[in-house]
Amino acid sequence: MTIPIAGYGNQVGPGNKDEVNLGVLPAPQTATTTTTLTVAQILGKVLVGTAGTAAATYTLPTAALLDAAVQGIKVDTTFDLVIINLGTSSGVITVAAGTGITLVGMVTLPITTAAGSSATFRFRKTGDAAWTAYRVS
Repeated sequence: MTIPIAGYGNQVGPGNKDEVNLGVLPAPQTATTTTTLTVAQILGKVLVGTAGTAAATYTLPTAALLDAAVQGIKVDTTFDLVIINLGTSSGVITVAAGTGITLVGMVTLPITTAAGSSATFRFRKTGDAAWTAYRVS
């Protein structure tokens, strides 16, 4: 939720310690078998993968495509993507880098429980047509 600040635009985040900090979450994106993800899928904040019993690789789009979708942002701008793996048994999801994107951290989402598993990636713009995606959880 943003709070208007006279003459300075909006304050993002909690203004008062007891105020609820609200956000926006569009309907989750989805993917099934091995595919190259679209920019819309990774900017959608949540991606639900249902690879079933087969392993799948989700390749990120290129950094150039990501730059074209979010024009005018500065270096060090970030966004998060949560990938939820609802596959079964050996339905491991592996995240692969698109051209211009560097992956840091574990890139596989194994099935760890009957409820699946999840991972959060923080994408950081590092230059023109250059991004790094850090697995943060």
